[in-house]
Amino acid sequence: MSICEDFFSSNPQPTNYDILSNKIKDFCQLHKHDKVVLITSGGTAVPLERHTVRSLENFSQGTRGSSSAEYFLKSGYAVIFLYRLKSLEPFTRHFSDINIFDWLVVDNENESSQIKVGSQYVSTLLPILKKYKEVMNSGKLLSIPYISLSDYLWLLRAACNALSSLNGKALLYLAAAVSDFYIPLDKMPTHKIQSDNGAPNISLHLVPKILEPLVHSWVPNAYVVSFKLETNTSLLHSKARRALEKYHHKMVIGNILQTRKYQVIIVTENEDYDIVLSEEEKVQNVEIESKIVEYLCKKHDLFLNS
Repeated sequence: MSICEDFFSSNPQPTNYDILSNKIKDFCQLHKHDKVVLITSGGTAVPLERHTVRSLENFSQGTRGSSSAEYFLKSGYAVIFLYRLKSLEPFTRHFSDINIFDWLVVDNENESSQIKVGSQYVSTLLPILKKYKEVMNSGKLLSIPYISLSDYLWLLRAACNALSSLNGKALLYLAAAVSDFYIPLDKMPTHKIQSDNGAPNISLHLVPKILEPLVHSWVPNAYVVSFKLETNTSLLHSKARRALEKYHHKMVIGNILQTRKYQVIIVTENEDYDIVLSEEEKVQNVEIESKIVEYLCKKHDLFLNS
């Protein structure tokens, strides 16, 4: 048994796995003639106990994934959005830092009173609400939540299995911040770790490299894009190139933690390409994801027509 299969055999499916995997299958069947992108977004939790009170977090707000989803939808893709619960989502991300009650007013404070959006906020809310309603009415967005690392990997494999029949029309945009370490279920205490017993001795195991079976077995004909995040500029390019050579997928998007909102590098088999926001674009609040998705859509079309 491979290390990857051993992970799945020793970590149970999410409790709602059948419901969510069937939703993904139905969505892929509905859009079998369309280009479909699977976007993974947000961080993962690694439980320290079976009845989880504490967990190790690979934190990510989900900014890149949620904003990219909007640009893929704008480009005509159907989108499966596999995201960490309570991380940013398409459209609602624009209002993540507001208190909704500040935007609402009560009209006629009596038995027939109504709730309305404050007039000063309508111009901000209306265009985003229209886009959201248009997308939801088209049936082109499926959001699938997860919390733990185990849930994420189970649902990722389910999505890949459903997408495999789409062959090259399937694009995988693996932007989630996935933990490199976990605690096997058989080494995890059942109940809350007690501080009375002193500092716990926790042994972390390496998470199997899922990209290898994903590229070669789960969706061998899909256009697979992975991400590489570093804090050291001198390491980024070589590690992105090494990942591409190791797993033989189509593209690695590399970014530095400190500059990820304004600059990325694109590494493919035959090309290295920088996407950088100009000072003017920064002032205009251009999102770098718009440029990433535009570039990626062109590459995907070339792949489909080759």
